[in-house]
Amino acid sequence: MSVTLSVSTRSVDGSTVVAVTGDVDISTSPELRSALADATGSGAAAVVVDLSEVSFVDSTALGVLVGAFTTLRNNGGRFALAADHEAVLKVLRITALHDVLGVHPTVDEAVAAVTR
Repeated sequence: MSVTLSVSTRSVDGSTVVAVTGDVDISTSPELRSALADATGSGAAAVVVDLSEVSFVDSTALGVLVGAFTTLRNNGGRFALAADHEAVLKVLRITALHDVLGVHPTVDEAVAAVTR
């Protein structure tokens, strides 16, 4: 069974929001990595990754998110996640990335956090 991933980017209140739909795993992570590289490489000062339509992430996905976070922070930018699916939140909590990456229940709250 092939897992599909959909990634789109839009601007919300001066932040770049990368919206993801589908499972993010070793086979779909390259697409997310590419979208985040585009966002962080375009000089965006604030990036929010919307994972509200994602029900599964693996360690590869976490690596992609940490990589984008690190790139953005090293360039003086801000990064946050919007996630409300319990399976995704559980992985983020277990790995202690919940607080590091800045997880918020909605895109609006994540955007507000990175634009303060």
